[in-house]
Amino acid sequence: MFALIDAAGWPIWFLIICSVVALAIIGERWWSLREGVVMPRDLLLYTMQEYRENGTSPQMLARLAKRSPLGQVFVAGLRNAKSPPAIIKEAIEESGRTVAIELERFLTTLGTIATIAPLLGLFGTVVGMIEIFGAQTPQGTNPLQLAHGISIALYNTAFGIIIAVPAMIFYRHYRAKVDVMLVDMEMQAMKLVEMIHGERH
Repeated sequence: MFALIDAAGWPIWFLIICSVVALAIIGERWWSLREGVVMPRDLLLYTMQEYRENGTSPQMLARLAKRSPLGQVFVAGLRNAKSPPAIIKEAIEESGRTVAIELERFLTTLGTIATIAPLLGLFGTVVGMIEIFGAQTPQGTNPLQLAHGISIALYNTAFGIIIAVPAMIFYRHYRAKVDVMLVDMEMQAMKLVEMIHGERH
């Protein structure tokens, strides 16, 4: 491993840092975006049952908001349950935008890494080419310096692509997953409000 890093030269350290950050984000988002954490299956029924038994109280809303991101969207609907439908929908959508910021945390960084990794690999290629040209002297070519320049150029290009491809795959996967979750949360929140209005009539 150390021999590989030595052969790739100092530009490889930028790519190593990118790979560590990308892996950390991929792992963290995988853990945080689990469906059971973001939108528990029984939360709608649990919320409706508690509403029927105790109504809406500050304690109930605070407990619901802490439970999950879906709970935060439910709270927005419950707080405005007595308002006209347009206001309820606006409150739910506003809460959804707030939740989206939390769900999309670090994804911009992951997308940035997917974009810049090939450029950092290209930077390493340029450094390697400089080494190759530096190997040319009036006395002839320095074979060691030439070989080192070639290894820097090739290793950095390869590392850049290796980091960029999975980073982009996971970035797009997580973005799509967040979009689906947000739509589902807003629909469940509207369903909750409709059920509450049904209770009143």
